[in-house]
Amino acid sequence: MLQTPIGRLRLIGMLEGISLLVLMGIAMPLKYLAGKPEAVKIVGWIHGVLFVLFMLAVVVVYFQRRWPFKKVIVAFIAAFLPFGTFIFDRQLKKEAGM
Repeated sequence: MLQTPIGRLRLIGMLEGISLLVLMGIAMPLKYLAGKPEAVKIVGWIHGVLFVLFMLAVVVVYFQRRWPFKKVIVAFIAAFLPFGTFIFDRQLKKEAGM
């Protein structure tokens, strides 16, 4: 999976999607319901790094595969939606021929 730009994008997308779900489903409730803001600080930081890596991977694939700019916008929006990167991954899987 890590041998191709699309494979790397898929992996980072999965990790980014998981981190968003953990942030929203576990860390934020811990902060607001249990008074433990440390969870958001740690998970939020990890999610932020993965988000930036995802965007960089999208840009790499955009230039290498000559994607239409519309697809870059779809990837960007997917990164903000819970389960968005998982849905976007289906398109990437088809494009990779898997």
